[in-house]
Amino acid sequence: MPVNGTGARILVVEDEPVINQAVADRLRGSGYDVVQAWDGPGAVTEFAAAEPDLVVLDVMLPGFDGHEVCRRIQAARPVPVLMLTARDDEADILIGLGVGADDYLTKPFRMRELVARVQALLRRVERAAELANRADTPDLGGLRIDAAARRVWVGDAEIHLTPTEFDLLLCLAGSPGAVLTRENLYAEVWGWPGASGTRTVDSHVKALRAKIGPDRIRTVHGIGYALEPGGTT
Repeated sequence: MPVNGTGARILVVEDEPVINQAVADRLRGSGYDVVQAWDGPGAVTEFAAAEPDLVVLDVMLPGFDGHEVCRRIQAARPVPVLMLTARDDEADILIGLGVGADDYLTKPFRMRELVARVQALLRRVERAAELANRADTPDLGGLRIDAAARRVWVGDAEIHLTPTEFDLLLCLAGSPGAVLTRENLYAEVWGWPGASGTRTVDSHVKALRAKIGPDRIRTVHGIGYALEPGGTT
């Protein structure tokens, strides 16, 4: 998938007309093909019709909210989603990540940062294929990963992960026990070297811990995270 805008289609969903148009204009100016929607039901309809490569999605929408939109479109076809939120609230962000969002921006935001996040998410799709082609993961103490099928088990129970959670786990599992910095994880999983989106990493790690067990991912404060092969379930 191209990351310079050529051929990539983006669905912008925002109920504030001024913000919707400003985002759409900036993305078109960056070379993307943009379609627009202004409410929850319209977003789901436009997603099915336009088949976008990425969705920029506001949380607060009429009809039904962005979390429900994200849940419905991810059930239909996995696609990168950048959430826009007016609240820098961790619980709200975790809900979005739990229904399949990949990243988020808090309003107000700079258009340049939005375009950079869009480019990074499109690169993440390419990085996901590269991660899946790496060697099989070693024994992880009851945690089993099928990279080709993108499936995960803890013991005998299969665990449902969002696409980004799976990519994050696969990256950590490539070097079990080794500490990977937040910046390295952001570069490897999201494909954005040198970026400062470390809170995005932290939020995804928290969501991943809730699914595979809190003791499986060790925090090294001020540095990053490590997957513990002998973590408890």
